[in-house]
Amino acid sequence: MHEIVIATRGSALALWQANAVASMLRSRHPALDVRLEVITTTGDRNLETPLSTIGDKGLFTKELETALLAGHAHCAVHSLKDMQTQLPAGLVLGAVTRRHAAEDALVAAVGTTLGSLPHGALVATGSLRRTAQLRALRPDLGIVDVRGNIGTRIEKYHAGNWAGMLLARAGLERLGMEAEIAEVIDASVIVPAVGQGALGIECRAGDAAVLELLAAIEHQETRAATAAERAMLRVLEGGCQVPVGGHATIENGMLRLDGVIASLDGTRLVRDTMHGNAAEAESIGERLAARLLDAGGAVILQGIRG
Repeated sequence: MHEIVIATRGSALALWQANAVASMLRSRHPALDVRLEVITTTGDRNLETPLSTIGDKGLFTKELETALLAGHAHCAVHSLKDMQTQLPAGLVLGAVTRRHAAEDALVAAVGTTLGSLPHGALVATGSLRRTAQLRALRPDLGIVDVRGNIGTRIEKYHAGNWAGMLLARAGLERLGMEAEIAEVIDASVIVPAVGQGALGIECRAGDAAVLELLAAIEHQETRAATAAERAMLRVLEGGCQVPVGGHATIENGMLRLDGVIASLDGTRLVRDTMHGNAAEAESIGERLAARLLDAGGAVILQGIRG
């Protein structure tokens, strides 16, 4: 195989991610011709409506997956947190790259922390997961919904009267915007989104040539950690409209998975942790999900879904 076409969204972050994967592939396969195919998704076209009201995570992947299935591209690069836990028939997660950073970050004036924000301050976020956990931590704060790519959100923050904004640390740092970060929010304070900070490369099932190329950029530890997170989310049947967080770390072959389910108003929050061998990542995720549901998460999710 001499050429590989990578499907990608056209935002600055998506292009950064696709080019990063392209560079990895070129480094490991010097004779390979790597080309990007930019595709606009439904989520890119509708940047005003809150994510919680317009559907599931397929908003940012469906058109890329259609291109894969039609043979217009060999693989697609996604932020792993945008990928559905059940992929369309005929497609597989061909590789997961080394995670950059999973945490959320507070964009605010230098020296500001979540704890130091004044009573009643306005904080912007487009994520129900962040909103719910922030309300549990600081019920006195005002929450403003915001959409758009990272650059647009930063511009809105600087032009508005918000005291802060919550975004993924990885995206800010990948785009060279780390100076905007006032505080990195530890994953023990606000549990990150499943897969946050990792890239997922999707391809056609059975495409042996592409799978062989992608194997060279796979990061096994990140694959295992995110497999646990995604298994948990799959059992919970979460999506953009459900405040669910999951974060796994691995040390010396042992995996720790933290999970949280929160009510939209932050008044009810179920959180738990499970440990086990990293080789049993998916089983750990499934068992933690069951424990969260039994501890009250099922009632919370039922209330959200009506």
